[in-house]
Amino acid sequence: MTNLFARFAKEETGATAIEYGLIAAILSVAIIAAVQGVRDELQDTFTAVSDELGANNGGA
Repeated sequence: MTNLFARFAKEETGATAIEYGLIAAILSVAIIAAVQGVRDELQDTFTAVSDELGANNGGA
């Protein structure tokens, strides 16, 4: 029984998998936040370009 507990205490594969999972989750949240910021800027840019094209097209 003591040998079983000692082997269990030394086992780190489960802890490593959990650590990798946490790292992946943190990276996912950071990527999602960055993409949302870029999305808003791109939407504003395309709206401005569309408005400018519409104004120039209507005046011709």
